[in-house]
Formats: sequence, structure tokens, C-alpha cells
Amino acid sequence: MTGGSVESLLRDHLADPACAWSLGAYGAVAAFSRDPAEPTAFREDGGIGLATQRGAVALTVTPDLVPFAYETGFTGGWSQAVALCLPASACAMSRRAVLAELGPDAAAARAQDRDAILFDLGLGLRAVDACVRVTDPGLIDRLREAAGRPIFAPGNPVGPLLVAASPHRVFLARFGRIEVFTPIPPDGGASAPGPHTHILPKLLRLGRTHAATAPIPPGLVPCAALHPAHPAKDASGRRASFDAARHAAFGRLLDAWGDPALTALRHTVLAGGEPDPALTNSRFARSAIRAARAQVLAMGI
Repeated sequence: MTGGSVESLLRDHLADPACAWSLGAYGAVAAFSRDPAEPTAFREDGGIGLATQRGAVALTVTPDLVPFAYETGFTGGWSQAVALCLPASACAMSRRAVLAELGPDAAAARAQDRDAILFDLGLGLRAVDACVRVTDPGLIDRLREAAGRPIFAPGNPVGPLLVAASPHRVFLARFGRIEVFTPIPPDGGASAPGPHTHILPKLLRLGRTHAATAPIPPGLVPCAALHPAHPAKDASGRRASFDAARHAAFGRLLDAWGDPALTALRHTVLAGGEPDPALTNSRFARSAIRAARAQVLAMGI
């Protein structure tokens, strides 16, 4: 696929308020979504990005950016996403393991945030820098005092301090960023609606770039993802009437950006056929078949 088609993929979905976005790694994610009627400012410089009062997304098409569309099937349903990947050899960010001050965030999506101070949380992620952006002088001083230490070290007060203060969270990858302006909820944000971040130390300790259920091709690292509207769920993730147009739209993304073998299995099941057993001997093949069968049930075929 050409760089132009990657740009169209990103621009078209950013213009769709039903599409959500995420950027991060297994155990640390920034997520962005917006309501259809929510005031939205697109980037004035013509770049790929937008901001609301709750968060922002900014992306750049780089020559090595590879979209990868996939579905995963599970009991009672399926999920879908287009991972935005980089080659493993070209994805690395700072990989800092301690809290570190980075200075003013000159690349902030909104001009009003560009004098605020960025601090890298030091999560040691391979392809993402997870940061906070701070304007409060007292909080800046406290973070400077704590710099050079892991934020999850025993007795380190930084974690509770940040939850209480809820500064902006800024997650960075080689080709873009997601910024979250909303307060950090008490549960850490893993199930929060709208723009949010979550950081789960137990998952971070596994050192994974992505969930084992995602069929990311070898040699690629997913740094972000776009999440088009689901055909059988509403924006809150609750079951909804099947939307044939949404289903067809994601099918086109799979045809353009997915694994041809997995997509072929999907087409077979949706057409009422049974896949060749010789082609179903991998966990990803079986997951793709489960997803397609769940779609058949949702369609009422």
C-alpha cells in the first residue's frame, strides 16, 4: 500500500467521531474518543490530528508505518482493530526506567499547553514514552525531587500524587501522540469512557508490546490503533442491533490491510462454508473463525 493510502486511512477515521484511538503497550495505554456533538478543533497546519476539551490525537505518516487490520473471536462476540505498527528495528523510544524531566512540551496539540513541563514516567516501554504534562509549580517541584527513581519503587509517593493531581497524560510513539486531559478515575481508568489512560503494573511486568491474542505479523510492533465503530456494540460497549454498514466497512479494511489467510477464512464462514481443517491449525486462525461465526449469529443468518 502507498503512503497516500495510509494517510487516507488515518484522515478518514479521524474525521469519524464513532472511531476510537489508542496508543501504548500491554499494560499502559492512552485512549481517545469523542462524542458526535463534541466541539472539535482539527489541526490548523493541515496535519493529521484533532483536539477536544478532553483530549487530543496527533499523527504523522512515516514511510515505515504499517496498518494491520484484524479481528479476534471470543465466547459471545468479537473485537476489531487496525493496529498501527512499526518495524521492530525502528520503533524504539527512550525506554527510560526512572522518572525524568523532559522540559516544555513544544509539540503539544494545543498551543496553550506548549509551555507545560513534560515528565517521562519511566515505564521502560519499548515503543512508547508514557508521560505527564504539568503546569502546577508545586507538583513540578515534587516531581523534580522524585526524578531518577522508578515510580513504582516501594515508598515512592509519586503514583498516588499523580492520581490525586490528575495532570495531562501524554503518550508518545515515533509517529504520533495521544493526550488525555480528563481526571484520573479512582480505579486507574481501565474501564473509563471517553479519553483516558490506564497503567497496570502487573501487566507491565510481562514486558509485552501487545496481547498474545492479536495476530500481529512477526517483525512488527503495534504502537497505536484505530478502533472503528463495532457492528454489534454501541459506543459504551453494550450490545446493539447489528449494523450491516459498519460490518461491511470493517470487512473492506480487512481486505486492504489484514492477513489474507485469516481474511479468507472469514469470507468462507460468512458465506456459509466450512474452512479447510488444514488451514485452521493456528490460534489466530481459530480466533478468526470464532469471530466470523459470532458475526453470523449477530446477523441472524
